[in-house]
Amino acid sequence: MSTAPLGRLQKVNLRDAWQSEAGDFTPWLAQPENIALLGEAIGLELEVEAQEKDVGPFRADILCRDTAEGDWVLVENQLERTDHIHLGQLLTYAAGLNAVTIVWIAARFTEEHRATLDWLNDITDERFNFFGLEVELWRIGESPAAPKFNVVSKPNDWTRSVADAAKGIAEEAMTDTKRAQLAFWTGFRAYMLEHGSPVKVAKPRPDSFMWMAIGRSGFGLFATLSTWSMDAQTYGAGEVRAGLYLDLEDAHAHYHLLKAEQEAIEAEFGEPLTWYKADGVKSCRIGVARPAVLEDRDSWQNVYEWLREKLEKLRAVFRERALKLDAADWQTDEAKEPAS
Repeated sequence: MSTAPLGRLQKVNLRDAWQSEAGDFTPWLAQPENIALLGEAIGLELEVEAQEKDVGPFRADILCRDTAEGDWVLVENQLERTDHIHLGQLLTYAAGLNAVTIVWIAARFTEEHRATLDWLNDITDERFNFFGLEVELWRIGESPAAPKFNVVSKPNDWTRSVADAAKGIAEEAMTDTKRAQLAFWTGFRAYMLEHGSPVKVAKPRPDSFMWMAIGRSGFGLFATLSTWSMDAQTYGAGEVRAGLYLDLEDAHAHYHLLKAEQEAIEAEFGEPLTWYKADGVKSCRIGVARPAVLEDRDSWQNVYEWLREKLEKLRAVFRERALKLDAADWQTDEAKEPAS
Protein backbone atom coordinates (compact mmCIF):
# COMPACT_ATOMS: atom_id res chain seq x y z
CA MET A 1 0.00 0.00 0.00
CA SER A 2 1.60 3.26 -1.16
CA THR A 3 1.25 6.59 0.56
CA ALA A 4 1.33 10.07 -0.91
CA PRO A 5 4.68 11.83 -0.52
CA LEU A 6 4.84 14.24 2.39
CA GLY A 7 6.60 17.59 2.48
CA ARG A 8 9.00 18.80 5.14
CA LEU A 9 8.29 21.91 7.19
CA GLN A 10 11.04 24.51 7.04
CA LYS A 11 11.25 27.42 9.44
CA VAL A 12 11.68 30.84 7.82
CA ASN A 13 13.50 33.80 9.35
CA LEU A 14 10.99 36.50 10.28
CA ARG A 15 13.22 39.18 8.76
CA ASP A 16 12.95 37.47 5.36
CA ALA A 17 9.28 38.52 5.29
CA TRP A 18 9.27 41.65 7.46
CA GLN A 19 12.31 43.91 7.49
CA SER A 20 10.97 46.14 10.25
CA GLU A 21 8.26 46.01 12.90
CA ALA A 22 6.68 49.40 12.23
CA GLY A 23 7.11 49.47 8.45
CA ASP A 24 6.32 45.86 7.57
CA PHE A 25 4.99 43.61 10.32
CA THR A 26 2.49 46.01 11.91
CA PRO A 27 0.81 47.00 8.58
CA TRP A 28 0.67 43.31 7.61
CA LEU A 29 -0.91 42.30 10.93
CA ALA A 30 -3.46 45.14 10.77
CA GLN A 31 -5.00 43.77 7.56
CA PRO A 32 -8.41 42.15 8.27
CA GLU A 33 -7.44 38.64 7.19
CA ASN A 34 -4.29 38.72 9.35
CA ILE A 35 -5.80 40.27 12.47
CA ALA A 36 -8.39 37.47 12.16
CA LEU A 37 -5.53 34.92 12.47
CA LEU A 38 -4.42 36.61 15.68
CA GLY A 39 -8.02 36.64 16.92
CA GLU A 40 -8.35 32.91 16.29
CA ALA A 41 -5.19 32.26 18.32
CA ILE A 42 -6.49 34.13 21.39
CA GLY A 43 -10.21 33.39 20.99
CA LEU A 44 -11.41 36.95 20.25
CA GLU A 45 -13.07 38.68 17.31
CA LEU A 46 -10.90 41.75 16.69
CA GLU A 47 -11.62 44.94 14.79
CA VAL A 48 -8.69 47.28 14.08
CA GLU A 49 -9.29 50.86 15.22
CA ALA A 50 -5.88 52.40 14.49
CA GLN A 51 -2.18 51.76 13.93
CA GLU A 52 0.60 53.56 15.81
CA LYS A 53 -1.99 55.09 18.15
CA ASP A 54 -0.91 57.33 21.04
CA VAL A 55 -1.85 55.87 24.43
CA GLY A 56 -0.64 58.29 27.10
CA PRO A 57 3.08 58.93 26.61
CA PHE A 58 3.54 55.81 24.47
CA ARG A 59 2.36 54.65 21.08
CA ALA A 60 0.61 51.28 20.68
CA ASP A 61 1.44 49.35 17.52
CA ILE A 62 -2.18 48.36 16.87
CA LEU A 63 -5.33 49.43 18.72
CA CYS A 64 -8.32 47.06 18.36
CA ARG A 65 -11.77 46.52 19.77
CA ASP A 66 -13.04 43.21 21.09
CA THR A 67 -16.28 43.21 19.08
CA ALA A 68 -18.09 41.05 21.67
CA GLU A 69 -17.47 43.23 24.73
CA GLY A 70 -16.41 46.51 23.09
CA ASP A 71 -13.22 46.65 25.22
CA TRP A 72 -9.84 47.87 24.03
CA VAL A 73 -7.25 45.39 22.79
CA LEU A 74 -3.69 46.76 22.49
CA VAL A 75 -1.19 44.84 20.36
CA GLU A 76 2.55 45.37 20.84
CA ASN A 77 4.93 43.77 18.33
CA GLN A 78 8.57 42.67 18.45
CA LEU A 79 10.46 40.74 15.79
CA GLU A 80 13.14 39.95 18.33
CA ARG A 81 13.31 38.50 21.83
CA THR A 82 11.14 40.20 24.47
CA ASP A 83 12.74 43.01 26.49
CA HIS A 84 12.06 45.14 29.58
CA ILE A 85 11.30 48.27 27.53
CA HIS A 86 8.25 46.70 25.89
CA LEU A 87 7.14 45.17 29.18
CA GLY A 88 7.23 48.62 30.78
CA GLN A 89 5.10 50.05 27.97
CA LEU A 90 2.52 47.29 28.41
CA LEU A 91 2.24 48.02 32.13
CA THR A 92 1.82 51.72 31.37
CA TYR A 93 -1.03 50.94 28.96
CA ALA A 94 -2.76 48.79 31.57
CA ALA A 95 -2.36 51.48 34.25
CA GLY A 96 -3.92 54.14 32.03
CA LEU A 97 -6.98 52.23 30.86
CA ASN A 98 -9.96 51.01 32.88
CA ALA A 99 -10.39 47.76 30.94
CA VAL A 100 -8.00 46.37 28.39
CA THR A 101 -6.58 43.23 26.82
CA ILE A 102 -2.83 43.42 26.16
CA VAL A 103 -1.38 41.23 23.39
CA TRP A 104 2.42 41.06 23.29
CA ILE A 105 3.80 39.41 20.14
CA ALA A 106 7.50 38.56 19.83
CA ALA A 107 9.86 36.23 18.03
CA ARG A 108 10.79 34.64 21.36
CA PHE A 109 9.69 35.08 24.97
CA THR A 110 12.23 34.91 27.75
CA GLU A 111 11.18 32.78 30.69
CA GLU A 112 11.09 35.81 33.00
CA HIS A 113 8.74 37.74 30.71
CA ARG A 114 6.42 34.76 30.23
CA ALA A 115 6.33 34.32 34.02
CA THR A 116 5.57 38.04 34.44
CA LEU A 117 2.50 37.80 32.18
CA ASP A 118 1.32 34.71 34.07
CA TRP A 119 1.72 36.64 37.33
CA LEU A 120 -0.17 39.66 35.97
CA ASN A 121 -3.05 37.41 34.91
CA ASP A 122 -3.11 35.92 38.42
CA ILE A 123 -3.18 39.20 40.35
CA THR A 124 -5.49 41.32 38.14
CA ASP A 125 -9.27 41.03 37.85
CA GLU A 126 -11.28 40.30 34.71
CA ARG A 127 -10.95 43.90 33.45
CA PHE A 128 -7.34 43.14 32.46
CA ASN A 129 -6.10 40.30 30.28
CA PHE A 130 -2.52 39.63 29.18
CA PHE A 131 -1.56 37.42 26.25
CA GLY A 132 1.95 36.50 25.14
CA LEU A 133 2.41 35.02 21.66
CA GLU A 134 5.45 33.90 19.71
CA VAL A 135 5.16 34.38 15.94
CA GLU A 136 6.78 31.95 13.51
CA LEU A 137 6.97 31.51 9.73
CA TRP A 138 6.94 28.08 8.09
CA ARG A 139 6.93 26.79 4.52
CA ILE A 140 6.88 23.45 2.71
CA GLY A 141 9.32 23.29 -0.19
CA GLU A 142 8.90 26.38 -2.35
CA SER A 143 5.49 27.30 -0.98
CA PRO A 144 4.84 30.82 0.38
CA ALA A 145 5.72 31.22 4.04
CA ALA A 146 2.78 30.82 6.42
CA PRO A 147 2.50 32.57 9.82
CA LYS A 148 1.83 30.69 13.04
CA PHE A 149 0.99 32.25 16.42
CA ASN A 150 1.89 30.20 19.49
CA VAL A 151 0.28 31.28 22.77
CA VAL A 152 2.84 31.14 25.59
CA SER A 153 0.79 33.01 28.21
CA LYS A 154 -2.93 33.68 28.55
CA PRO A 155 -5.58 34.45 31.21
CA ASN A 156 -6.87 31.52 33.22
CA ASP A 157 -10.58 31.88 32.42
CA TRP A 158 -11.63 28.98 34.61
CA THR A 159 -9.91 30.37 37.71
CA ARG A 160 -11.34 33.81 37.06
CA SER A 161 -14.87 32.52 36.51
CA VAL A 162 -14.75 30.71 39.83
CA ALA A 163 -13.29 33.77 41.56
CA ASP A 164 -15.91 36.06 40.03
CA ALA A 165 -18.72 33.76 41.08
CA ALA A 166 -17.33 33.52 44.61
CA LYS A 167 -16.98 37.30 44.77
CA GLY A 168 -20.58 37.72 43.63
CA ILE A 169 -21.82 35.33 46.27
CA ALA A 170 -19.82 37.12 48.94
CA GLU A 171 -21.14 40.53 47.94
CA GLU A 172 -24.71 39.49 47.34
CA ALA A 173 -26.12 36.00 47.72
CA MET A 174 -27.26 34.67 44.36
CA THR A 175 -30.84 33.51 43.98
CA ASP A 176 -31.64 29.99 42.83
CA THR A 177 -32.42 31.41 39.39
CA LYS A 178 -29.03 33.14 39.17
CA ARG A 179 -27.24 29.94 40.19
CA ALA A 180 -29.16 28.01 37.53
CA GLN A 181 -28.33 30.63 34.88
CA LEU A 182 -24.61 30.51 35.73
CA ALA A 183 -24.66 26.70 35.58
CA PHE A 184 -26.55 26.74 32.26
CA TRP A 185 -24.13 29.12 30.50
CA THR A 186 -21.08 27.43 32.01
CA GLY A 187 -22.27 24.15 30.52
CA PHE A 188 -23.08 25.83 27.20
CA ARG A 189 -19.61 27.36 26.92
CA ALA A 190 -18.00 23.99 27.65
CA TYR A 191 -20.26 22.36 25.02
CA MET A 192 -19.30 24.90 22.33
CA LEU A 193 -15.58 24.58 23.07
CA GLU A 194 -15.80 20.78 23.06
CA HIS A 195 -17.41 20.82 19.62
CA GLY A 196 -14.95 23.35 18.16
CA SER A 197 -17.69 25.80 17.20
CA PRO A 198 -16.60 28.88 15.18
CA VAL A 199 -18.92 30.93 17.40
CA LYS A 200 -16.80 32.59 20.12
CA VAL A 201 -18.70 32.20 23.39
CA ALA A 202 -18.22 34.77 26.17
CA LYS A 203 -17.50 34.05 29.82
CA PRO A 204 -20.55 32.61 31.60
CA ARG A 205 -22.45 34.96 33.89
CA PRO A 206 -25.59 34.61 36.05
CA ASP A 207 -27.86 36.26 33.47
CA SER A 208 -30.63 35.21 31.12
CA PHE A 209 -28.50 36.01 28.05
CA MET A 210 -25.06 35.67 26.51
CA TRP A 211 -23.44 37.81 23.78
CA MET A 212 -21.07 36.54 21.07
CA ALA A 213 -18.92 38.45 18.59
CA ILE A 214 -19.51 38.37 14.85
CA GLY A 215 -16.55 40.50 13.71
CA ARG A 216 -17.85 44.08 13.85
CA SER A 217 -18.50 46.43 16.75
CA GLY A 218 -22.18 47.11 17.32
CA PHE A 219 -23.18 43.76 15.80
CA GLY A 220 -23.21 40.39 17.50
CA LEU A 221 -24.98 37.14 18.15
CA PHE A 222 -27.08 36.53 21.24
CA ALA A 223 -28.47 33.52 23.06
CA THR A 224 -31.23 33.90 25.64
CA LEU A 225 -33.13 31.54 27.93
CA SER A 226 -35.98 33.32 29.71
CA THR A 227 -39.75 33.67 30.04
CA TRP A 228 -39.83 36.67 27.67
CA SER A 229 -41.14 36.02 24.15
CA MET A 230 -39.39 38.01 21.42
CA ASP A 231 -42.18 37.24 18.94
CA ALA A 232 -45.12 38.16 21.19
CA GLN A 233 -43.17 40.80 23.17
CA THR A 234 -44.65 39.55 26.44
CA TYR A 235 -43.88 37.04 29.20
CA GLY A 236 -44.86 33.41 28.76
CA ALA A 237 -43.93 29.87 29.78
CA GLY A 238 -40.31 30.19 28.68
CA GLU A 239 -38.24 30.02 25.50
CA VAL A 240 -34.68 29.85 24.23
CA ARG A 241 -33.68 32.32 21.52
CA ALA A 242 -30.75 32.76 19.16
CA GLY A 243 -30.28 35.75 16.94
CA LEU A 244 -28.41 38.75 15.64
CA TYR A 245 -28.43 42.01 17.59
CA LEU A 246 -27.64 45.48 16.31
CA ASP A 247 -26.72 48.01 18.97
CA LEU A 248 -25.03 51.03 17.41
CA GLU A 249 -25.91 54.58 16.44
CA ASP A 250 -27.24 53.64 12.99
CA ALA A 251 -28.82 50.35 14.07
CA HIS A 252 -32.18 51.11 12.40
CA ALA A 253 -30.55 51.96 9.06
CA HIS A 254 -28.56 48.72 9.13
CA TYR A 255 -31.68 46.81 10.14
CA HIS A 256 -33.61 48.17 7.14
CA LEU A 257 -30.78 47.21 4.80
CA LEU A 258 -30.94 43.64 6.12
CA LYS A 259 -34.75 43.64 6.03
CA ALA A 260 -34.55 44.41 2.31
CA GLU A 261 -32.80 41.04 1.95
CA GLN A 262 -35.26 39.16 4.18
CA GLU A 263 -36.35 36.64 1.55
CA ALA A 264 -32.76 35.71 0.62
CA ILE A 265 -31.63 35.66 4.26
CA GLU A 266 -34.43 33.37 5.42
CA ALA A 267 -33.94 31.07 2.43
CA GLU A 268 -30.25 30.80 3.31
CA PHE A 269 -31.02 30.28 7.01
CA GLY A 270 -33.62 27.64 6.20
CA GLU A 271 -36.62 28.96 8.17
CA PRO A 272 -38.47 32.22 8.94
CA LEU A 273 -36.92 34.64 11.42
CA THR A 274 -38.51 37.08 13.84
CA TRP A 275 -37.57 40.68 12.92
CA TYR A 276 -37.90 43.18 15.76
CA LYS A 277 -37.41 46.94 15.67
CA ALA A 278 -39.17 49.50 17.86
CA ASP A 279 -39.35 53.27 17.51
CA GLY A 280 -37.50 55.02 20.29
CA VAL A 281 -35.31 51.97 20.98
CA LYS A 282 -31.85 52.04 19.40
CA SER A 283 -31.16 48.30 19.31
CA CYS A 284 -32.76 45.80 16.91
CA ARG A 285 -33.04 42.00 16.95
CA ILE A 286 -33.40 39.29 14.32
CA GLY A 287 -33.75 35.74 15.55
CA VAL A 288 -35.48 32.44 16.08
CA ALA A 289 -36.95 30.80 19.20
CA ARG A 290 -38.36 27.57 20.61
CA PRO A 291 -39.94 26.61 23.95
CA ALA A 292 -37.52 25.87 26.80
CA VAL A 293 -37.50 26.11 30.60
CA LEU A 294 -34.39 26.95 32.63
CA GLU A 295 -35.45 24.76 35.55
CA ASP A 296 -35.64 21.63 33.35
CA ARG A 297 -31.98 20.62 33.61
CA ASP A 298 -32.62 17.31 31.86
CA SER A 299 -33.35 19.27 28.67
CA TRP A 300 -30.20 21.40 28.72
CA GLN A 301 -28.21 19.14 26.41
CA ASN A 302 -30.94 19.37 23.74
CA VAL A 303 -31.06 23.15 24.20
CA TYR A 304 -27.27 23.34 23.77
CA GLU A 305 -27.51 21.37 20.53
CA TRP A 306 -30.29 23.63 19.23
CA LEU A 307 -28.38 26.80 20.15
CA ARG A 308 -25.19 25.60 18.50
CA GLU A 309 -27.01 24.76 15.26
CA LYS A 310 -28.87 28.08 15.10
CA LEU A 311 -25.94 30.28 16.15
CA GLU A 312 -23.60 28.70 13.61
CA LYS A 313 -26.23 29.21 10.87
CA LEU A 314 -26.77 32.81 11.97
CA ARG A 315 -23.03 33.44 11.86
CA ALA A 316 -22.79 31.97 8.37
CA VAL A 317 -25.74 34.06 7.12
CA PHE A 318 -24.98 37.40 8.76
CA ARG A 319 -21.21 37.69 9.29
CA GLU A 320 -20.20 38.85 5.80
CA ARG A 321 -23.35 40.93 5.45
CA ALA A 322 -22.62 42.73 8.73
CA LEU A 323 -19.06 43.51 7.67
CA LYS A 324 -20.21 45.06 4.39
CA LEU A 325 -23.20 47.08 5.63
CA ASP A 326 -22.98 50.86 5.26
CA ALA A 327 -25.71 52.95 6.90
CA ALA A 328 -25.24 55.60 4.19
CA ASP A 329 -26.82 53.18 1.70
CA TRP A 330 -30.17 53.44 3.47
CA GLN A 331 -32.61 56.22 2.70
CA THR A 332 -35.67 56.85 4.83
CA ASP A 333 -39.08 56.93 3.23
CA GLU A 334 -39.03 60.72 3.51
CA ALA A 335 -35.71 60.91 1.70
CA LYS A 336 -37.02 58.68 -1.10
CA GLU A 337 -39.99 60.93 -1.76
CA PRO A 338 -39.46 63.50 -4.56
CA ALA A 339 -39.43 67.10 -3.50
CA SER A 340 -42.80 68.84 -3.95
